[in-house]
Amino acid sequence: MQQWELRAAFARSLSDMYGQEVPAYTTLLRVSAEVNADVLAKDGAAAERLGSIGRVTAERHGAIRVGTPGELRQVGQIFAGFGMHPVGFYDLRDASASSVPVVSTAFRPTDAAELARNPFRVFTSVLVTDDRRFFPAELQKRLETFLGRRTLFPARVLELAARASADGELPADDAAELLAGATECFALSREPIDRGWYDELARISAVAADIGGVTSTHINHLTPRVLDIDELYRRMSDLGVEMIDEIQGPPAWEGPDVLLRQTSFRALAEPRVFTDGPGELRVRFGEVEARGIALTAAGRALYDRLLAEVDTLRAASGRPRTEVAAEVWSEHLPRTEDELDRRGLGAFTYRAAPDAAARLRELPGRPAAEATTGRPAAPATRPDVHALVAAGVVVRAPIVYEDFLPRSAAGIFQSNLTDAGTRDDALAGTERDLGWMSDALGRDVADPIVRNDELTRASLTALNLEA
Repeated sequence: MQQWELRAAFARSLSDMYGQEVPAYTTLLRVSAEVNADVLAKDGAAAERLGSIGRVTAERHGAIRVGTPGELRQVGQIFAGFGMHPVGFYDLRDASASSVPVVSTAFRPTDAAELARNPFRVFTSVLVTDDRRFFPAELQKRLETFLGRRTLFPARVLELAARASADGELPADDAAELLAGATECFALSREPIDRGWYDELARISAVAADIGGVTSTHINHLTPRVLDIDELYRRMSDLGVEMIDEIQGPPAWEGPDVLLRQTSFRALAEPRVFTDGPGELRVRFGEVEARGIALTAAGRALYDRLLAEVDTLRAASGRPRTEVAAEVWSEHLPRTEDELDRRGLGAFTYRAAPDAAARLRELPGRPAAEATTGRPAAPATRPDVHALVAAGVVVRAPIVYEDFLPRSAAGIFQSNLTDAGTRDDALAGTERDLGWMSDALGRDVADPIVRNDELTRASLTALNLEA
């Protein structure tokens, strides 16, 4: 099995396991598929503007949590076996009003062809045990001792993943063993939980307790992709499934979808075994997402300014966030893909149209000889790519946002917590950044904005154009 086949099988295996553990997730998959089919029937080819229906229906992202840099490095080794690499750095500590003492990255394919084959990604968070806002020195010591005694990932799974990473494939028997072993690593453990220790961590943060209060890790949620998240939210609510209060991320509006919108059903009470008897915990939920166009650095800067404006207006008016956000978006964001591109806010790639040579010959001032290659050539003054798109010589394609938003991720976490926990903001937080994450993993963590810019420039280079 090649890596992309391993990755697709891994996503299916985790999905099957999670559906057995959390039956409401199966309902979420069914409703998502129904919504996608209805949108495709209504909108036709336009529904597949940001990915084929086959890809969208199969698409998943998962979320897991680990406790130490060593555990983070090991899980990175496992994901590398499935052709998934770290992209992005997310600090959830300051993105939430609740106590969420983690920083995160996401493991996913980075090559465009690999993303098209199977885009499975796993959002992975790690505790910041030395952040004094959450963990006093004495508790940090006990927490790190507890984490240091556990083994999350068997040596055999790490070995097989390393071979898959090095060779790009595995023989069938080894592939089956890796898939079974890796899936088992993320199953919900039935080992008894020390209630006193778990509750002590939970008073600080439910997320910290879920990571450091047990001897294993597990899938916290698996997320299907849907083409109309507002309709999905309505249908799930109509089925009696309790959803979180609102959809996270950009609002619904009349312009192009950008970045990522997410929502989930609320964490369900699951029976767990404690050392002093049976109990239950609410730590896992069912998330769903709708992906839009990736933004450039300028686009992300604008997005951040709009978030701040929404916060200010909402605080002054007391109106719902989604209502205020829709008005702010309508005032400041372009209403078309073309304008999003022309203003340098959206991320796109470009390719020659099938009849580019003929169309080039029709452009004013372009000698016919320049068009013989079937792609835009380099005249003394290079043509503007937007003019070539408008002339039909070049086809523009949006780059799908493959990554995450720290505020939205924290919002999902926060919406599913029963207690906000505690934090002492009078103390300084511990520094964490993309460089720290790269060092912890022993490999570079890609910057998604830089990666998308590289894709854009490569497409222009192939057309003999410049940005």
